[in-house]
Amino acid sequence: MAVKERIRVGGRSARIQSAVHEAVKRLSARTDREELTVPQIAAEAGVTPSTIYRRWGDLGSLLADVAVARLRPIADPEDTGATASDLRAFIEQFTEEMSSSVGRALIRDVFSPPGETYPVQCAGFTYEHLATIVSRAKARGEAPFDIDEVIDHVVAPIIYHILYGYREPTLDYCHALLDRLRSLPAAGARPAPADPAAPRRASKEPAGRASVRAPRVASAKRRVARKSAASKSPSRR
Repeated sequence: MAVKERIRVGGRSARIQSAVHEAVKRLSARTDREELTVPQIAAEAGVTPSTIYRRWGDLGSLLADVAVARLRPIADPEDTGATASDLRAFIEQFTEEMSSSVGRALIRDVFSPPGETYPVQCAGFTYEHLATIVSRAKARGEAPFDIDEVIDHVVAPIIYHILYGYREPTLDYCHALLDRLRSLPAAGARPAPADPAAPRRASKEPAGRASVRAPRVASAKRRVARKSAASKSPSRR
């Protein structure tokens, strides 16, 4: 039974990983993705093909590992000073990067090998970025948004359209997705002032019944005035 090499942090293992990753990047810049081979990458990296097979198993897993490393964030999301604009700036950058030709190729590589290892890692990057924005919101005293709602209703549709090419995820489309979020107040929106009379009105309403305003009844004085005016009017013949 083949036993994969145990990956150690640092040392020779780290140097091999770095050399192979850089070889993949150089070859990808001048070679079509479909033409890459393990022997070709090994020769470019200065290692044997067996080293790559022992560590990554196959070409698909190697390319996915390289894609995850390139998609790994190198900085926190932009701090714009407000939660709504922080999230909007992050989604705009996310869409621009993922929908680019490089981003689309990396996403395809992430999903190429079987299993969930590499896609889950990339999903973790997005979640961590959103969690950073939520932490900022709490520190500012702002209401944080629901991370799962953002992933389900903003990130997921964007990735779907990038993967299947059904619709180009434009910035206007992304803004429309953000505007539908229920857990994120609109930028600059303020809650409506409370009506102090509302609790008193509510307490007078009978429980379990809708509030129905009674029809207005004319006073006795008005009825007498109408009858007097009718008696003085000329009769019709």
